[in-house]
Amino acid sequence: MRNGRRDDAFQKWRWQPRRCDLPRFDAKALLEKLRGKRLMFVGDSLNRNQWESMVCLLQWVAPWDKKTLVKNGSLNVFTLQEYNATVEFYWAPFLVESNSDDPTIHSIQNRIIMPTSIAKHAANWKGVDYLIFNTYIWWMNTPRMKVLRGSFDKGSTKYDEIDRPVAYRRVLKTWARWVEKNVDLRKTMVFFMSSSPIHIKSAGWGNPNGIKCALETTPVANRTKPLELGTDWRLFAVAAETARWLNRRGTPVHFVNITALSEVRKDAHTSVHTLRQGKLLTPEQQANPAMYADCIHWCLPGVPDTWNEFLYAQIISGPRKQ
Repeated sequence: MRNGRRDDAFQKWRWQPRRCDLPRFDAKALLEKLRGKRLMFVGDSLNRNQWESMVCLLQWVAPWDKKTLVKNGSLNVFTLQEYNATVEFYWAPFLVESNSDDPTIHSIQNRIIMPTSIAKHAANWKGVDYLIFNTYIWWMNTPRMKVLRGSFDKGSTKYDEIDRPVAYRRVLKTWARWVEKNVDLRKTMVFFMSSSPIHIKSAGWGNPNGIKCALETTPVANRTKPLELGTDWRLFAVAAETARWLNRRGTPVHFVNITALSEVRKDAHTSVHTLRQGKLLTPEQQANPAMYADCIHWCLPGVPDTWNEFLYAQIISGPRKQ
């Protein structure tokens, strides 16, 4: 709102699940659950968006001189000293190694992945008490993914192009095998967040004359037919199937379904009131929403708070970990 947004209704909507109630988010209760523990978000900028939400939801409990934020490359660590607890974010937009792994210089159009190489990133995830993974938006640049033959470390440059869902399945198989082999279920809870939708094509919610999500101030009201926002439900299905596969094998993973509920929130993106490459949009850029409106990331307070309410409900009702 300091960046010029005038309406504030986007902060006030709440999600009401069918046939149940979400518990009210209680920061102190969650911090007692996190006492002496680490909670880490792993993934892309949407998971960073959710990490920022979680930090905002928790930080007011701690005195100003009892909390710190340290950013060190791919890892951001927010520490609440009175609880000896950390809320962390680790940048890995594809979970596996890619040419987009630099946490600051990663706006690469020609994205290349190594779908079986996870160990370098995953070394930073071991021993964490609550792991929240995602990977989606970085897959949506092209219909086919470039898969490296060989290794970045060895200077390999040749790649194959593979259909997006096939490559996604290969990556999540690698991730699932890592979870199965490395996560101590007596200590750690694992979550996988489903796809965060975008609102770039306004015709998808019945406003063909709109300019992406710019000027939208209310959620989608008419839900008589599915929204056509370009969400790749094939990737959603692969992620849900992978979580079920792990659960059948005795490795409980909580698949957190945020996609459909977030699709209706066309009003809740940062739009032209945003940062681009770390800088506020200029007045000239704000006047050109067709080019500059961010209809991927979310305002805070807002939709990611709801996602964290889902996490809160699972964590607070889960078994007490060692």
